[in-house]
Amino acid sequence: MHSEAAHTSSTAEDDLGLARRIARGERTAFESLMRRYNRRLFRLARASLDNEEEAQDALQEAYFQAYRSIGGFRGEAALSTWLSRLVLNECLARRRRVRRRENVIPMISAQDTMPMVNAVVDESAPPDQAVGRLQVLALLERKLAALPENFRVVFMLRSVEELGVEEVAQVLGIPEDTVRSRHFRARSLLRESLARDFDSAERDLFGF
Repeated sequence: MHSEAAHTSSTAEDDLGLARRIARGERTAFESLMRRYNRRLFRLARASLDNEEEAQDALQEAYFQAYRSIGGFRGEAALSTWLSRLVLNECLARRRRVRRRENVIPMISAQDTMPMVNAVVDESAPPDQAVGRLQVLALLERKLAALPENFRVVFMLRSVEELGVEEVAQVLGIPEDTVRSRHFRARSLLRESLARDFDSAERDLFGF
């Protein structure tokens, strides 16, 4: 317990120190921040927007906002939590603009699933196993993209980024019980959807 508290304190001090270096204009410090959190923040933006190009644009804007306002970071929350809130706020603003302009919700396309999937495929695996894993991951990506956004974002933060319930609650500004219920519901919906696909594939295979 003591070592966990010490680690949390050390992380907070490291976050605050990094933020202060960025506020002083140290370019290398901001590059360190991007290397440390870019993957998590991009996945969060992509889960919220369902579109890789839009997610990249939202992330770049969030970084710009972070650079301008990081002098106000006081370390009350983790730096990753503070950055995640900026990303989600930018994604929300973009969704609102799209809905006002077009009155439609963007839909994910098949090619949008590939970059994240390719990033986690084991290139050392035999070709047949690699292809099979790629197909399963692509299916999971499509099923995840079809979830309601509230469930999808919670699932990404909890199951993919492996954040704790408390931190997810801080990032999204919702109660911890809501995080738990949305995560449970997201997992249930994914299982149900995958089961339907597998049942359908089984019927097609043995339909003769």
